[in-house]
Order: sequence, then C-alpha cells, then structure tokens
Amino acid sequence: MSISLLLASALLASPATHVVASPADTDRVEVAYDALRAGRNDAAIAQLRASGLAADGDPAALINMGTAYARLGRPDAAMACFKAAMASTTRYDLQLADGSWVDSRLAARRAAEALDRSAALAMR
Repeated sequence: MSISLLLASALLASPATHVVASPADTDRVEVAYDALRAGRNDAAIAQLRASGLAADGDPAALINMGTAYARLGRPDAAMACFKAAMASTTRYDLQLADGSWVDSRLAARRAAEALDRSAALAMR
C-alpha cells in the first residue's frame, strides 16, 4: 500500500504536531486528509472513527487522528494514536512532502517526537 505523507512546513511553526497522511492517487483510502488540510480537526476525527481504520490499526489513519487531537490541544490522545501507529501490525512506506519515502513506524515516531518537543516548549 502506498500512502503519501505531508509534513506541512508552514504548520510546523505552531506548537502542535502536523503530520498528515494522504492516500496516493493509485490507492484511495479515506484518512481524512481533506478535513485536516482544511483545519476541520473535529470532522477529521469523526471521519476516522466512522471509517474504522484507526480502530483497525491503520498507521495513516492513526497518524492523522493523532494530528487532529494535537491540533485540538489533546496531547495525551494524540500520543496514544502515534504510539498505536508505531505498534501497528500494518506497516508500509509513506511519501514525505519532499519526495522522500519513510516507513510508517518512523513517520509515527517523528510525529510523537514533534509532539514531545511542542510540550517541552510549552513548559518553558
């Protein structure tokens, strides 16, 4: 399965983690990319819950759900999603915005690390 991953550099300046997975054109899987891109985080969570993908352990869905939670100021829920993505039995490569490819577990780990950095900055 091929999934594109967008790391929105403009969004990285904000304190929340912004790792957003988007299905590649050849393999359409709904992971609430459009809702997240539009900043509709509650809608993204609702879509991901309704799809069942996050509950089934799909890494892209879990990363996106974690991103939505982080944007909504729910770091504990976000971290739980990122950790679930790292532990998922489903694993595949994600394409980053810069065109490079990375394993889904590594993408989830990077999202978790970014969330930790954001929390550390907020504590200062």
